[in-house]
Amino acid sequence: MTVRPPLQTVSTGLVVAIVGFFGSFPIVLQGLTGVGADAAQAASGLMFAALSMGISGILLSLWTKAPVSVAWSTPGAALLAVSTLPQDGFGGAVAGFIMAGALTVIAAWWRPLSRLTAAIPGPIAQAMLAGVLFALCLRPFQALAEIPLLALPILLTWFIASQISRPFAVPAAVIAGALVVTVNAGFDIPAPEAIFAAPVWVTPVFSLEALTNIALPLFIVTMATQNVPGLAVLRAYGYQPRPAPLVAGVGAASVLSAPFGSPATCLAAITAAMCANEESHPDPTQRYWSAVMGGLFYCLLGLFAGVITGFAALAPALVLGTVAGVALLGVFAGSALAALEDPDCRQAAAVTFLITASGVTILGLSAAVWGLVIGGLMQMISSRIRRART
Repeated sequence: MTVRPPLQTVSTGLVVAIVGFFGSFPIVLQGLTGVGADAAQAASGLMFAALSMGISGILLSLWTKAPVSVAWSTPGAALLAVSTLPQDGFGGAVAGFIMAGALTVIAAWWRPLSRLTAAIPGPIAQAMLAGVLFALCLRPFQALAEIPLLALPILLTWFIASQISRPFAVPAAVIAGALVVTVNAGFDIPAPEAIFAAPVWVTPVFSLEALTNIALPLFIVTMATQNVPGLAVLRAYGYQPRPAPLVAGVGAASVLSAPFGSPATCLAAITAAMCANEESHPDPTQRYWSAVMGGLFYCLLGLFAGVITGFAALAPALVLGTVAGVALLGVFAGSALAALEDPDCRQAAAVTFLITASGVTILGLSAAVWGLVIGGLMQMISSRIRRART
């Protein structure tokens, strides 16, 4: 018997792929180049990130019959964009990607690690994310001062589109950015050397630095801001798949795709809501097809990563930074609010945010690690003092 997905889920899947891919691929590219990837490695990384989330989303959705939308870790890519270049270059970063994926698999099945991850206070994790995003979200306004004629059209497009349809605001800004680059280049855009991206194997170089500065922050920020909310979205729409196989599945996909430059695969939250709501399909039992079709379109877009990265390379650095910055403004606002909303956690969260945003490196450990450690210790001590007083 031939199985055909409902037509409505095909269109939803296409929208999901457009929003998910074009809404954040500049951040992924900035993250990869930030940790040492060259142009070919960045194209390979973008391609395998799209293939990883596409294939794993298809398999998990077909297996569970739930709309399991999968994404690359946008907060994780933002973390990489502000990280210091690893001593071992991109090979060291890839080792960190592999270890972060392995930690995700372990956390899914080994309760002590999952409990330890869950024990990190939500406001502290959100404050670390906000600190990571802060520098990236400043770039559109820095560009407005330095290259106003290039940055202003992107910002205006993003703002106007956000008033009409928030999910399409960032893709609209990407289109505006592409037009700006084309006009700036005098419409002289060279033809791509190849239509499809080529896989590039990167031999991982494992080290303590890769574990502490890449793997641990990437694992924590992805679990706290992607995998956990992704599961919550599915539950909110009445789907109850077992969490462990889903988290382990995206962790395994991360490990397998990492040697080709892909940073992290995770459960999606925003696009999961798009797949799981009634606009996806009136029948909840058919909505998983939206995630399946979204995964298929992700794979198709990933094949053209070489063309996309080649075009992005023509853009002035601040233009790409402007697009990446506006794509992260909503995430920054949400994480900052979640970090500072609880008065009992506000002081520790503020310290976490400021340390992370400072970008300092002490004893070889990145600012994100120090922000998480110091803020977490402050919150633990404050909580114990409050309990003792009561």
